[in-house]
Amino acid sequence: MSQTEIGARAKFDFIRYASVWEDADILCEALRPSVAGGRILSIASAGDNVLAMLTLDPAEIVAVDLSAPQLAAVELRMVAFGELDRDALLAFLGVTPAADRARTYAALRGALSERAREFWDRHPEAIALGAAHAGKFERFFGIFRRLVLPLVHGRRTVESLLVPRDASGRERFYVERWDSLRWRLIFRLFFSRFVMGRLGRDPEFFAHVEGSVGERILARTRHALTALETHSNPYLTYILTGNFAADALPMYLRPEHYATIRDRLSRVTLLQSAAEQAPGRFDGFNLSDIFEYMSPSGHVESYRAFAALAQPGARFAYWNLLAPRGVPDALRPGIMPLRDVAERLHQRDRAWFYGAFHVDEVART
Repeated sequence: MSQTEIGARAKFDFIRYASVWEDADILCEALRPSVAGGRILSIASAGDNVLAMLTLDPAEIVAVDLSAPQLAAVELRMVAFGELDRDALLAFLGVTPAADRARTYAALRGALSERAREFWDRHPEAIALGAAHAGKFERFFGIFRRLVLPLVHGRRTVESLLVPRDASGRERFYVERWDSLRWRLIFRLFFSRFVMGRLGRDPEFFAHVEGSVGERILARTRHALTALETHSNPYLTYILTGNFAADALPMYLRPEHYATIRDRLSRVTLLQSAAEQAPGRFDGFNLSDIFEYMSPSGHVESYRAFAALAQPGARFAYWNLLAPRGVPDALRPGIMPLRDVAERLHQRDRAWFYGAFHVDEVART
């Protein structure tokens, strides 16, 4: 099943991801050697990582998605970046409090395309909430935070998880205060294939996943809560508190990147299409976790289509949640996995639930 085929089986008529749940820091490090002055093909999602990749100084980023609402989410971010100072941007997106987001939207809407404007005009509740919070996946984490986590841990324990500690202190806290039998049981249930498929992602996204979903994500969660800093992790902070924090922001919202991103917004092209059908040749590919949704034969077909779009020396970066999908054997040695690079970056991945991160490189000859 290619991306075109998943478009016929899963729903793409709403915002599934209002924020991007993939770590832009490791993505940018993976693609940096190949994309300066070149072209990047990226899954659009909500636009966080598209904007973050502007810091790599590409000539163009083609942000592609099957979902018109997801492209509307990217476009709103871009217009907000272009029209608002950083404090007003954070308030409008919902990262900080705002008195009247509807009024800000009224000032921005004229800069949107007709299609994006029509979408956001129909969703004033999403504007009022803050565009960074208005997705199905964010609501899924909200259910976990409000209804599930309190069955396991009290507010003080949750807040204490985000206190700065060294690695040994995080391990001790996890073992002594966090990792209870109730935590493990409820976590496995809530992050099961059934619950995630209906409340968070889409059942079709798990069609090619084998084994226990909850058990595998639980193992990765232990890694995130012990091996990685918790207090500066934007994804963990959001899941536990319902928002990002000043010292725990995704890459595109950090103050040091604001001016660079704003100056390079014109380099982003939005395209509603299957990613394999994007025009031109590319030096870098941010493919999110799209291979996860495909059958083994569909994965090979799709990867082959991307390979036909790749310049010599191009890099591919993508995640696997649970279904293993790497470089098809039929495409080697023309494209080789950079396993050491990918594993090193995966160990630092703060959006920790993915089972693997891949970095592949096209031969230069």
